[in-house]
Amino acid sequence: MPTTASSAHVLSDVAASDSTLRRFLHGLPGVDAVGLEARAASLGTRSIKTTAKAYAIDLAISMVDLTTLEGADTPGKVRALGAKAVYPDPTDRTTPTTAAVCVYPDMVAVAKEAVAGSGVKVASVATAFPAGRAALDVKLADVREAVAAGADEIDMVIDRGAFLAGRYLKVYDEIVAVKEACGTSARLKVIFETGELSTYDNIRRASWLGMLAGADFIKTSTGKVAVNATPANTLLMLEAVRDFRAQTGVQVGVKPAGGIRTTKDAIKFLVLVNETAGADWLDNHWFRFGASSLLNDLLMQRQKLATGRYSGPDYVTVD
Repeated sequence: MPTTASSAHVLSDVAASDSTLRRFLHGLPGVDAVGLEARAASLGTRSIKTTAKAYAIDLAISMVDLTTLEGADTPGKVRALGAKAVYPDPTDRTTPTTAAVCVYPDMVAVAKEAVAGSGVKVASVATAFPAGRAALDVKLADVREAVAAGADEIDMVIDRGAFLAGRYLKVYDEIVAVKEACGTSARLKVIFETGELSTYDNIRRASWLGMLAGADFIKTSTGKVAVNATPANTLLMLEAVRDFRAQTGVQVGVKPAGGIRTTKDAIKFLVLVNETAGADWLDNHWFRFGASSLLNDLLMQRQKLATGRYSGPDYVTVD
C-alpha cells in the first residue's frame, strides 16, 4: 500500500491542516524510478493479436475524449468534431462512439448540440487552462459557465506553482471548491501536468492529493507541454487509484493525455490498466484517452482488421 494510513477514517482527517496533509503526502513511500520504468516497459511488450486486438481497438475508440483546444476553434470546427465523435466512421455504424468531446467553456453549448441524443459526453477544460494562473473566483466562474452551458465533465488544472512550493492545502482547497462548483451534474477530472512536477514522488503525491480532495478522475497532462502522458507516469497513477480504492472503497478514473497517437500506443496503455488496476477500470467511465489524432489511427487499424488492407489517405479526416 502506498500510504501510511491504516483506514479510510484516517484519510478523512489528513487535510485537517497544512501540516497534517504535508505529513501524509511526504509519508508515502518513495517511488523506485528504475523499477517503475522497467515494469512499464515490460508490460509494453505484450503482444495482442486478432480478436483481442479488434476488441482492444473498439474499447480504445470508446475511451477517447476527442479534443480541440486551440485559440482558432470555431463553432463549425466543434460541430465537425461532435459529428466525428458520434459517427467516427460514417461508413461503418458498428464503430463505437467516442467517450466525449473536450472543448473550451465557450464552445460547450455548441458541442452539446452537436452530440445531442448520442450518449457522447461534453467535457470542458476550465480553471484558466492550461496554466492555471488565475484567482480562485475567476477559476470557479470558468467552471460554473461550463456547467451552466451543459458540460458533463470538467477538466481542471492544479496550481503547479503552489504544489511545487509545498502549499498542498491551497491545492487541495481549490480542488474541493471546483468539485463543489461542478455540482451534481458534472464529473471532475484533475490535471497534474506531470511533465512539470519533476519527480515520480511528486506525481504520487499529486495523485493522492487529488483523490483526497474528491477528484472523479486524475489526469496526466494538458497536452500543452513537452512531456505529457508516458507509460511510467500513467502506471504510477493507476497504482494510486488501485490502492486508494483498496483503502477507501472509492473508485477514481485515470486519463492519460497528450502524445498518444497510435493504436500500438493505446493498446500498451490498456495493458497497463488491466495488469495494474484491473478489469474494473477497462471501461470509459473509469479510463479515457485525451487525444485528437489517436482516433484516426484507431479507425485505420480497425479497417485493416476488417478488410485486410489499409485505407487510402482520405479514409479518415486529418485533425
